[in-house]
Amino acid sequence: MTLPNLIPLAAAMALAGSAAFAQSEVTRHPIPGSDFPILQAVEVPPEATLVYLSGTVPMVLDEEAEEGAPERYGDTAAQTESTLTSIESKLESLDLGMGDVIKMQAYLVAPEDADAMDFSGFMEGYTKFFGTEDQPNLPTRSVFAVAGLANPEWLVEIEVVAVRP
Repeated sequence: MTLPNLIPLAAAMALAGSAAFAQSEVTRHPIPGSDFPILQAVEVPPEATLVYLSGTVPMVLDEEAEEGAPERYGDTAAQTESTLTSIESKLESLDLGMGDVIKMQAYLVAPEDADAMDFSGFMEGYTKFFGTEDQPNLPTRSVFAVAGLANPEWLVEIEVVAVRP
């Protein structure tokens, strides 16, 4: 191939490379016709790195509360918020943020004397971190009702997957 023939080939390769770069971002697909704060799907480009965070549990909110007392860790909303605060801190230590979370699995235990998990309490804490004006990115998500967690005082455990583009 002669030099004059190589120039158009190089230009075509450069354009193809820039098109591939333009498509190499995380693509978030909202649920059509819904304002529920989760995604239907997420597409991750092949060159991105996935970061899996282990299950994270609530922090003690009231050190003075007696072991086993509900106020020690708080209600579902407080436990969700404290768990997500802990996740946020872990992500920051990895140079990531809550906007990088693409998948979440939440495990909820019904509060004592309740018939079911407190989903609205979970959503109260969740919506402080996702779908806000400051952090509009949403993850895909599943929420499971479970019989119990490792500590009987915990009502919430959350796992996340984040992406490093």
